[in-house]
Amino acid sequence: MNKHIIVRLLCVPCLSMLMLCSTGCSLFQPKDQSVMAQAADEHKALQPAVMEDAELTNYLQSVGDRIIAAAKQLDAQHIGPPAHFDKSQDNKWMFSDQMKFHLVNSKTLNAFTTGGEHMYIYNELFQQCQSEDELAAVMAHEYGHVYCRHVAQGMQHQMETLVAGALVGGAAGYALGGKDNKLAGATAGAGVGAAGGQFLNMGFTRKDEAQADEYGFKFYTVAGWRPEHFADFFRQMIKMGLDTTPGFASDHPTLASRVQAADKRVKELGADVDKNVKPPIADDAKFAQLKARAAQLAKTLPDDKSLQNSQKLAQALPRSCITPLEQDDAVQARQQLADQAQQSQSSGSKKKKKKTAE
Repeated sequence: MNKHIIVRLLCVPCLSMLMLCSTGCSLFQPKDQSVMAQAADEHKALQPAVMEDAELTNYLQSVGDRIIAAAKQLDAQHIGPPAHFDKSQDNKWMFSDQMKFHLVNSKTLNAFTTGGEHMYIYNELFQQCQSEDELAAVMAHEYGHVYCRHVAQGMQHQMETLVAGALVGGAAGYALGGKDNKLAGATAGAGVGAAGGQFLNMGFTRKDEAQADEYGFKFYTVAGWRPEHFADFFRQMIKMGLDTTPGFASDHPTLASRVQAADKRVKELGADVDKNVKPPIADDAKFAQLKARAAQLAKTLPDDKSLQNSQKLAQALPRSCITPLEQDDAVQARQQLADQAQQSQSSGSKKKKKKTAE
């Protein structure tokens, strides 16, 4: 992978690190502008894998806009977690027309957000959805991560890891990363950041996922999709055998527990269960046509190196909303990116030594 796309050098003088730690690393609170800027950098790396098709783009965005409009209503009613109503932040950007949902040309079953103005639905996930209700539930969940500012919280943890890694040194930082965190561990230990590394190592906690389900359900319901279908995609994933990891051993809540929570929320709606229901944007026949269009388009896109690089990064990103089961393709992709980051660092060190010797 082109190191100029994946690895972004951020010089971090040790003195600055020491000063930051002396004031308490936990005090680092990323602002929305920082999250959005980093998400924009991420999008540059993922852009080649985005499927640029007017009909598919317009459809996905129409579903997303309906979710965002519902979220705006709840925001006006002051419904949301404390992080959403942080008085030091302005929420207006979350409801702007700059918020984009992208269809990613990838055979990986995933959906993910980098926390700013970009949310990604992978084509494999789109193909697995049996109805717009299922797709909308996943998209509402992803927007829930944005609404609840989960990426900012993850970035705070990353800054603490970065500082610790820079202070203990490269080798220790690499070891600190663990087998599935080597990219972020390696870059942190060497005193550099990675455009991909931040999000590869971040993921979302069990609490984050549960909260994104909670608010995603609210957005989905207010937006007009049938509440009883919110958990349909989770049910499908269970049938596919993707819920085998015990809850205590995973950062994600089990799919079964998420279905139970969704069903409980439906019951709590009582007589209001049909209050906001609207027709879907695409009925079942149209939805099937859109899936077929995406499947055909995925086969015809040029398989150049830039696309391969972006697909590798997309593959390596943590699984959001899908399954608590760690998938082999993600582990392998992260390992490859970690090896490339190590090689880039090693190559850079050799060049620096050679230049010094001359």
